[in-house]
Amino acid sequence: MHLLGLRLNELGNTLSGLGKPRSARVAYRAASIVAPQWSAPWFNLALCAKREGRFRECRNFGRRAADLDPNDPPTWWNLGIAATALGDWPTAREAWSRYGIAVPDGTGPIEMALGAVPIRLAPRTSGEVVWCRRLDPARAIIVNVPMPESGRGFGDLLLHDGEPRGTRILDGVETPVFDELELLAPSDLHTFTASVSAPRRADLQELETRADEARIPFEDWTSSIRFLCKCCSEGSPGQHEHHHEAQDEWKNLRSVAMAARTAECAQALLSDWSHAGTGRRADALVCALRRPPS
Repeated sequence: MHLLGLRLNELGNTLSGLGKPRSARVAYRAASIVAPQWSAPWFNLALCAKREGRFRECRNFGRRAADLDPNDPPTWWNLGIAATALGDWPTAREAWSRYGIAVPDGTGPIEMALGAVPIRLAPRTSGEVVWCRRLDPARAIIVNVPMPESGRGFGDLLLHDGEPRGTRILDGVETPVFDELELLAPSDLHTFTASVSAPRRADLQELETRADEARIPFEDWTSSIRFLCKCCSEGSPGQHEHHHEAQDEWKNLRSVAMAARTAECAQALLSDWSHAGTGRRADALVCALRRPPS
């Protein structure tokens, strides 16, 4: 191995660790020039491109790294992510297969039904973790109603990374959290929020049932949202000693969210519910996240 190439690659790693991605790219590029047959600089260039959302470059660098070292699983994984972002399904299928994943036969988008997975939305700005339905190793569809600050909504199709960044518990099993890399396709559902007064738990449960029957995704944010420090969010929340308010005592004032195509649909749901029981009230319906016309 070329000694100068090794030192330049190490310099790139150091610069990357210091939060200087542009300088790191220069070092990796220099390493790839003086040691063109060494896969590591090409892998690192692909990694930089992935983190910055430059997926065409990531695919090109990743392909070069894979050609030089076809036995490196992380290279195939990153190549699979880049190819998925670009809709290059032949390359994505090849990459996941070479990584060791049994990919179903076909030529188009991969449908694997990999179950539920927690995804951290817009990690640099939002950091909200929501549950998603995982389609393949790098794509998932949001099945929560996210807070509008994330810029994401129910049904959005996301590209996500493969490096675990914390865990959440699902049915007693610790499940890795992955960071969102890019919004691939927004849904056509707007996010609406409202304040409701539900005197009893049964009142809110009826609202949830009515929403389900109307096929309007619904969440009681008062009970479902939990604010965590960065350490807890990127680790295992149950391992940290923090005080979280007990949820045993019922609070009749609730903050709720819905995903609907029109404000009329959301308003009709709330109105029908509020008029069907004593003491129920629904106020301040707001379109908190409006999706662009399809």
